[in-house]
Amino acid sequence: MTRLWTLVIALAAVCGAAAPAWAAGAGAPHLEGSDLGLLWAVPFAGILLSIAIFPLVAPSFWHHHFGKISAFWALLFLVPFALKFGFNLALYELVHVALLEYIPFIILLLSLFTVAGGVRLKGTLKGSPAVNTGLLFFGTIIASWMGTTGAAMLLIRPLINANEERKHKVHVIVFFIFLVANIGGSLTPLGDPPLFLGFLKGVDFFWPTQYMLVPMIVVASILLVLFFILDTFLYRREGASPAAADKPYEPLGVEGLVNIPLLAGIVGAVLLSGVWKPGIQITVYHVDWELQNIVRDLLLLGIALASWLVTSRASRDANGFSWFPILEVGKLFAGIFITIIPAIAILKAGSNGALAMIIDAVSDNGQPVDWAYFWFTGVLSSFLDNAPTYLVFFNTAGGDAEALMGPMASTLLAISAGAVFMGANTYIGNAPNFMVKAIAEERGIAMPSFFGYMGWSVVFLVPIFVLVTFLFFL
Repeated sequence: MTRLWTLVIALAAVCGAAAPAWAAGAGAPHLEGSDLGLLWAVPFAGILLSIAIFPLVAPSFWHHHFGKISAFWALLFLVPFALKFGFNLALYELVHVALLEYIPFIILLLSLFTVAGGVRLKGTLKGSPAVNTGLLFFGTIIASWMGTTGAAMLLIRPLINANEERKHKVHVIVFFIFLVANIGGSLTPLGDPPLFLGFLKGVDFFWPTQYMLVPMIVVASILLVLFFILDTFLYRREGASPAAADKPYEPLGVEGLVNIPLLAGIVGAVLLSGVWKPGIQITVYHVDWELQNIVRDLLLLGIALASWLVTSRASRDANGFSWFPILEVGKLFAGIFITIIPAIAILKAGSNGALAMIIDAVSDNGQPVDWAYFWFTGVLSSFLDNAPTYLVFFNTAGGDAEALMGPMASTLLAISAGAVFMGANTYIGNAPNFMVKAIAEERGIAMPSFFGYMGWSVVFLVPIFVLVTFLFFL
């Protein structure tokens, strides 16, 4: 653990020492977003710019010190915030974001990463345009049922192995992020965290399947066709690889099949937390930690441990498995989840907050403007966590699941599509994006920088989203 992250924990302990005297007061602390100016979002902007710039200008420094940089920005928010608003409110926000957002988030990623990383597709797969497109298509199909993280972790290594001898393979990973890590998770609450939040708020389990199916087919079909054309062009330019020709043929097979039921167990544990409501919770400094969520997280940790114990180490080694990608995501997103606190609070303040122009732009004389919901939810989901962004606009649209599934179905579709689709716009739009990038770089693939990846999304995704706007939201 870095010294800076030790300071973050120490700050929480100092805040905790002051808590008992306050706890006898008037109840839970409350952060009023209308009291915050945009200056409070500087640490969040700082960590985003660090992720964007440091790997480009100082890759070695970033590789060894990204955890310290993340902790620095977290402290740059926490220390002034505690001094300005009090240690009690700082502790409450830290406990709230840790118990209800970050810990469940990282545990789910850890379990999917561990279990999916234990499944190895062995055998000779040639990274031809047909094979690559088939893998992307398959990943897109399964992502809604095992989660974008699960599908991405299951298929990214076989895809890299298949294209090991290719000269041009960055585009393969980029389109994999577009399709498998994002667009494919459109059809069920299991696919992507924003839809799971909607499910917890009362949206029917199969509502996304019914309403998101056609937009998802449109976006995925165009991307698959574009990928096949681009991959075919690059494949023909490369010609045959001598190394690939000398590579001995190995029949296709699957190792680590014991992990498949464990993946099903992850899906079941997540689904359980959405349908089982015992009404029991543990209160940790005014934050209600519900029993179903505690049980879910314990089950997920148990499943990850079981996968680690029952999967052959040799199989994991052959799969190129290491813990670095999940450690990188864990450290960076810890900073992101902390520094995002004021940004989300400002958005929740609605018309009374410093970002009132965004909230006001999604309605016209009290009527929702669907195209604005799609773009504002999407653009903010590209840079903020897409789950709380979805929730902000869900509540801005009234927060009544029955109304949103009924007469306001087009508005809920706009919010859902914006959050899920545009999570593909940046590396930080959805957690699997960064994990796929980390795995690809660990395997020697020179992935685009933060802004370089955004260039790909501007060229290939934004025109498709404009088409989606005209087809569904105008």
